[in-house]
Amino acid sequence: MTTSHNRHWTAWLGKLALTLSLAAIVVALVGTTLARFDAIEKMTGFMGFVYALRSAMWLAGFAALALVLSWVLGKRTSWSALVGLLAAGALMATGAWLRGEAGKYPAIHDATTDLENPPAFTALEIPEDNLRGVESEADWRELHRAGYPDLAPVEVPSSVADTIARAEELAEERGWTVIASDAEAGRLEAVAYAGWIKFEDIVVLTAEPNESGGSTVNMRSISRVGVSDLGYNAKRIREFLAALEAG
Repeated sequence: MTTSHNRHWTAWLGKLALTLSLAAIVVALVGTTLARFDAIEKMTGFMGFVYALRSAMWLAGFAALALVLSWVLGKRTSWSALVGLLAAGALMATGAWLRGEAGKYPAIHDATTDLENPPAFTALEIPEDNLRGVESEADWRELHRAGYPDLAPVEVPSSVADTIARAEELAEERGWTVIASDAEAGRLEAVAYAGWIKFEDIVVLTAEPNESGGSTVNMRSISRVGVSDLGYNAKRIREFLAALEAG
């Protein structure tokens, strides 16, 4: 009777561990997917994902306890607890990977090819809290120089008007929303999207005539929310300017 009773409640404990672990995964997946399609706020979906990852260690511990108790008291393996442990472990691995990725990049979300005179936005507005995560503009510049020393203006052989026209084509190919394109002023502004959630980033590209008859191109990309962008904005600039140079 005692063994049967122990098996009953340890089996229930294993099922609870599995249910909680799967629920955390569902919250992470459903929340981020709803945010991707703007059914809920971007940060609401993202924070659901974050809380799911934060709960992973506790869920793994609970599942492990349920697994041990099922063996010690019920004299059997709780497959529910085991699957729950694996599910929680997957969440823990995801969180560890993201922390590792974040550690590779400076904790900033504003990248540019010109630190001394960053391209200015005219059609789009820079977030009022754009210095979030840093103490001052000087701190942002210092982190930027250390993290992205390779970002610099590029020279292209095309005229300013042709450069902006090509930039607009490239932006549209990437699914960006072009907000303003002025060939005469040598300016393009657009909203780009990052990650599965499709966080909105604002982008400005400027072109000026150079001495060789071509154009000098600068670019800036800023995340509207968050502190660290996991290198998205710098990567966007590198890839976009490389495509622009390639013609």
